[in-house]
Amino acid sequence: MDNRKFIDIQDAQMSFNTRNGVFQALQDINLTVAKGEFITLIGHSGCGKSTLLNLIAGLLKASGGALLCANREIAGPAPERAVVFQNHSLLPWLTCFENVYLAVERVFGASESRAQLKERANAALAMVGLAHAAQKRPNEISGGMKQRVGIARALSMEPKVLLMDEPFGALDALTRAHLQDELLKIVARTSSTVVMVTHDVDEAVLLSDRIVMMTNGPAATIGEILQVELERPRERVALAQDARYSQYRTAVLEFLYHRQAHPAREAA
Repeated sequence: MDNRKFIDIQDAQMSFNTRNGVFQALQDINLTVAKGEFITLIGHSGCGKSTLLNLIAGLLKASGGALLCANREIAGPAPERAVVFQNHSLLPWLTCFENVYLAVERVFGASESRAQLKERANAALAMVGLAHAAQKRPNEISGGMKQRVGIARALSMEPKVLLMDEPFGALDALTRAHLQDELLKIVARTSSTVVMVTHDVDEAVLLSDRIVMMTNGPAATIGEILQVELERPRERVALAQDARYSQYRTAVLEFLYHRQAHPAREAA
């Protein structure tokens, strides 16, 4: 297997039938993601970022083209591709531990003992710093902690690919920064392959190996891909003083607000 093409998207198209006819959301999407790479998808609202992520997750089936993961066609959802949404999607009547345990049991229940499953769930919560909150229910913890449980649940399945759809978008700035830093540490420990949707330019530069910039919809496609050559591990305060960080940030802003000015802005 070519690890440079761990995820391989070839001429992917996505259209939806609506009451006003066919809506072409994505066209001519060609992208490869290497094993262990961190990719962010960025663009204006309506550019199809989440649609593309859902195609990789197998939650949507492409109208055309091909999507492969580890040389196998993506034909539907699978534990090898775990998803973390902006809404944590925790079951409110279950504890944090039980929410994670459900995922572990589904993936490993047929081959491991209950004690092993419990160990996996506890280890995932410990990885995101929530061992102390294992027996709390979602309404007893903060928004940031809920998102960490969602990340723990995804990681507990030992996925080949971690897919994240604006996982920190609804959080306050300080909590968001803390979880970004935690995600950097987790990805370093697990060598995860990550594809993440974001609206936040600084988040994209801080986390990414490459930033995939989408053109405006309809019929959105990949406009440009920016290689982020900042050494890992990355430290937020040090990067703020790095001239390359500012250059990457400026390049993304230039693409979004000059070459892909949002239609609403142009009409104003």
